[in-house]
Amino acid sequence: MTEIFINVEVAYALAEKQLIIPLQLIKGSTVDQAILSSKLLSHFSDINLTQVHVGIFGQVCQLNKVLMPGDRVEIYRPLICDPKQARRNRASYEK
Repeated sequence: MTEIFINVEVAYALAEKQLIIPLQLIKGSTVDQAILSSKLLSHFSDINLTQVHVGIFGQVCQLNKVLMPGDRVEIYRPLICDPKQARRNRASYEK
């Protein structure tokens, strides 16, 4: 029996550096398996998969979500500042 493979990408970005890693995985692979297969964690040692959110094309999902062909797995950084507070701060400077 032959294995069926799918093409996916794993992406992570900082302000100064981004990495998008194309992969070919066995059909039925999960988000977690894609991240580990990408070896992205060796490039960004500060990523803790138990503390960050992940998603596929901007939609947050669980690490055990099964991937579809063409999916882009994204690892999201924690917010530095609450977006609502940042908007308030910008508005107060504009006055």
